[in-house]
Amino acid sequence: MELLEEQRETWGSRGGFVLAAVGSAVGLGNLWGFPYKLYDNGGAAFLIPYIIAMFLVGIPVLILEFSMGHLSQRAAPDAFAATGKRLEFVGWWGIIMGFIIITFYPVILAYCFNFLGHSIQGIFNGGQLPWAGEGIEGVEKAKDFFYKEYLGHTEGPGLGEIRLNIVLTLFIAWLVMYFCIFRGVKLVSKIVWLTVPLPWLMLLVLTINGLMLPGSMKGLAYYLNPDWSELAKPTTWQFAFGQAFFSLSLAFGVMLTYASFLHRKSDINNNATVIGLADFATSFIAGLAIFATLGGMAFVTAEAGNPVAVEDVVAGGPGLAFVAFPYALAQLPGSAWWSFVFFFTLVTLGIDSAFSITESVLAAIVDKTAWRRSIVLPVMSLVGLGFGLVFTTQGGLNWLGTVADAIYGTWGIGLVGLAECILLGWLWRVDHLRRHANERSDWQLGRWWTYAIRIFIPIILGTIFIWSLVNDLTTPHGFLKGPDGQWDLFGFLKGPDGQWELFKCVGLAVVISAPIIAVLMSMIKSPRNSGGGVPQHPAARAGWVSGRVPGTIALLLSIASAAVLIPSLAGLTIAGSIGTYLKIESIVMAIGAVAVSSYVLDKADDNGRRPSSLAQWAGIISTMDISAFFALCLIGMTSEAVDAARPVSAAENLSETSYAILAVVLLLIIGGLSWCFYRALTAAGRDAPPQSADGIIM
Repeated sequence: MELLEEQRETWGSRGGFVLAAVGSAVGLGNLWGFPYKLYDNGGAAFLIPYIIAMFLVGIPVLILEFSMGHLSQRAAPDAFAATGKRLEFVGWWGIIMGFIIITFYPVILAYCFNFLGHSIQGIFNGGQLPWAGEGIEGVEKAKDFFYKEYLGHTEGPGLGEIRLNIVLTLFIAWLVMYFCIFRGVKLVSKIVWLTVPLPWLMLLVLTINGLMLPGSMKGLAYYLNPDWSELAKPTTWQFAFGQAFFSLSLAFGVMLTYASFLHRKSDINNNATVIGLADFATSFIAGLAIFATLGGMAFVTAEAGNPVAVEDVVAGGPGLAFVAFPYALAQLPGSAWWSFVFFFTLVTLGIDSAFSITESVLAAIVDKTAWRRSIVLPVMSLVGLGFGLVFTTQGGLNWLGTVADAIYGTWGIGLVGLAECILLGWLWRVDHLRRHANERSDWQLGRWWTYAIRIFIPIILGTIFIWSLVNDLTTPHGFLKGPDGQWDLFGFLKGPDGQWELFKCVGLAVVISAPIIAVLMSMIKSPRNSGGGVPQHPAARAGWVSGRVPGTIALLLSIASAAVLIPSLAGLTIAGSIGTYLKIESIVMAIGAVAVSSYVLDKADDNGRRPSSLAQWAGIISTMDISAFFALCLIGMTSEAVDAARPVSAAENLSETSYAILAVVLLLIIGGLSWCFYRALTAAGRDAPPQSADGIIM
């Protein structure tokens, strides 16, 4: 099987590609998103679903995107078009989501530049930081500095005035991003040798310093002592899978685009595993650094007679990075220097993710239009900067949160990933990607990977999507009901007073417009060849059709299953034992349809034929039927679960269970990376050319 022929720039080295991909995966969310979610969802207990999510979803989908990019040698839209023109919109869907992200992500990066500047000033003026204070008063001072003095924050949908201090650093952020990628991936492969290892070094310094502080174990107890009851809550599993999926930059088109610049003999499977483990390690170690430091802060304030507990300052999102941790660092000796290290780490973490998403959007436009990147990049940067000005206003943080929640919410990137797996798994011969990856990798994937992409991952992501969708529509107003309990088609977009909420409406408009624009973009003809399209891989071309009869049977089973499950989701299900019996019948029919459809696809692939479209669509419908069944189970669990906050840990030290989990996690990270590097070295030695006794290559 040959690659699609295309003259294309390549990475300078394997290490450059791996570091660039790690830099994209490891971003600002690793330093505040993962630690806070772990703290708020069971402590060390959260690691169990997260590790499952990383291995069952994250790394297999990462291999999928690497294989597609490397096989097609194109960015996401054209890579999907190479599998079949009808799937091109999936690539554009992720790219449009990525473009929306780079309208607000550089604004957060601008915050980091501002706080880095204040830290540098503090070094030269005797260690004075503008947000420094003691005790509870210090916490309030840190909040006031960020929200009032720096942001000039106002509540409500109004934008207010543009904050020039943010605009200046936003321009600097875009300028840095531009110069990182304007010369192409060869320049990126050199830059990441500095911007990726440096934040790891900084994190290591912060972690060691935090662990050496008196009281650090108190902070780690908040972070790691497990609350096993959280595992009974579906939200814990939802956050775990969502964090793993989003943290690896999946479905943005980033990893697929980066892989399109790999040379032909590049490893795929091993690289994906290394990147996944590195991302997990960075998130986990960041949590150790943050909570050990917060524990040291609690000890220092208690010794000073004005104690502040860890739970008093822990907050999600920007609050952890720009209020809680700056306050904690201000309590330590040499606070300005530690603040400089922290915000420099944030800058280097954020810049890699920012320019990687920008590169994916840029490559998609260049591949589609054949325009020169020297023209597209400046125009795209100015457009992104222009949209970003909205988030630099006094009300900008409100809108930033609205857009970010829309992107990472029910209808956001997770849905793109679901579409990516289920459509490629059933409508294309995804087993070709497995063979392509195996031919170029240090270790081999089994057929289990094909079934994971086709069946198991769509079931997992589909379950989370359906459960989240029903949850969004049923709380707090009830399924398609308004605040007064009456039927209202758009009740979930209204507030408690029955009035339309602008933030919710705009967020929904953003995520709905993305697939519509994606379809329109896929309809534009490409000037790259006379046919106006992308050359399709041989696996996408038609052949003899097989499996019509079993495909028809599978389709009938899947439709019958859906006919039972859809009313159940709508709250119209039959109560009692009859309803339970029908649900059991529906899941049996769905599993049977999946098995028959998958058998048809496997036989067609083995015989070099095209499977019946009836079997393909039966597989898609029955997979979603199974997801709907599991979502119903989760909804039932949610209705009985007590939505209580995690109890505050009173322990001064880690429990024995926490130490055991810590040891397992470290063993997994160190052992996994060591195994990957060993396989890479073994493969390199096996593929090395023979040498004569005097060392000359034969």
